[in-house]
Parts: sequence; structure tokens; C-alpha cells
Amino acid sequence: MVSKMLMLETVEKVKRFVALITPYPYEIDVCSGRFLVNGKSMQGICSLNTAKPVQVIIHADDCQDLVEKLKEFGCEG
Repeated sequence: MVSKMLMLETVEKVKRFVALITPYPYEIDVCSGRFLVNGKSMQGICSLNTAKPVQVIIHADDCQDLVEKLKEFGCEG
């Protein structure tokens, strides 16, 4: 499991994020506060408070290719 903090503060960023991760076979969750949604669900992510960084949890150990691509979203941690 890999956890990263990302900024998804605009609808455009959310669209790019969902389009980027959808082809991957991993389960990916997005967490804001105590709310957790499916990372491949644009509607779910838009229901979160994305004004602050959100936690992205990738349920895979060998996902460095995806982690590298997530850097455009201000990947930290």
C-alpha cells in the first residue's frame, strides 16, 4: 500500500486525475478528513473538500510508475 498527499483543487485536475488512474488495475481510494471515496469516481472525489490536500491510497506495492505520474498533482510524502 502506498499513500500520497495530492492537490485536486479544480474540476480539471480531478478529471485529469481520474483519467490517469482509471486504466490501472489497483484499487485507489481518496480520503479527505474522515470521508473515503473510490479514486476512480469523479462524482465521489467532487463530493469531498478538495480545497485542502487529499490523501490518495494506492492498494498495491509495485506502483512506482503511477506514483511518478502523480507528481503533477503536487505529490508529497
